[in-house]
Amino acid sequence: MSVRWRMQGSRQWLTGLWAGALDLALPPACAGCMAPVHASHALCEPCDRRLPRLAVQTCALCQAVPVPPAEDAGAELCAHCDFLRSPLTACLAAASFSGDVASWIHRFKYPRSGLGGLDPAPRSVVDALVMEAADRVVGPLPDLVVPVPLHPSRLRARGFNPAGLLARAVARENGLRFDPVALRRLRATESQTGLDRDARRNNVRGAFRTQRRWRAPSCVWVLDDVVTTGSTLSECAHALRRAGATTVIGICAARTLGTDWVRSDPGGTGLGRTGLDGSRSESEPAR
Repeated sequence: MSVRWRMQGSRQWLTGLWAGALDLALPPACAGCMAPVHASHALCEPCDRRLPRLAVQTCALCQAVPVPPAEDAGAELCAHCDFLRSPLTACLAAASFSGDVASWIHRFKYPRSGLGGLDPAPRSVVDALVMEAADRVVGPLPDLVVPVPLHPSRLRARGFNPAGLLARAVARENGLRFDPVALRRLRATESQTGLDRDARRNNVRGAFRTQRRWRAPSCVWVLDDVVTTGSTLSECAHALRRAGATTVIGICAARTLGTDWVRSDPGGTGLGRTGLDGSRSESEPAR
């Protein structure tokens, strides 16, 4: 699947009006190498092929172990992830966080100062990757899309939440409900970069809550840019399950492979795992 620019919702007609004139003045060019491309593509075919995409028929949590096709709407897990009893039903990314993908995501999250920061190419490429990840979900669309939140102090310093931009794009593309404040981060955790699995888990344990007296719908997608051990997304999933969600799926543009997936937090909900259709495994305790 090639990385494409996304025309979204009611803005399509405006894009169409200007497309011809814009193509004449500024012919579409690959965001990576400036080669000519179709107006709907962000990257040319060679640059697109260099993106280290993940295999499709793999475990729905770790995406590292090949699994047979699912026979129903449930998420097919490898034996290791099935044993972990993660609060996440699935966690899906489109590509490995390496090579060109890592570069695009870094440019998206940390735009340059001045006019260079206005370059739309990184956002378009990362948007397209997270759309690809969403397309990998087996089963019905969610009732709600939410981002992994930043702490207010971090949001003020950064000026935007990358996960929020991605979540909004996925919701708009699929006509889904989007709530940027359903989840909140209770404390300003240190950066997860450079921490091992246990340190990551301890860093974010109990860091997320839903809004007070807010009831989560049955199926929720949680969006982030990159997943490593799944610690942050798992904590978000615990908070959403405590608020009533039965299916929580993490969607990311990329993931770091070769890292240990976190075990379910003993202090969490104990709800175990559910299928993408909300059904429970027979081995799991009832709510």
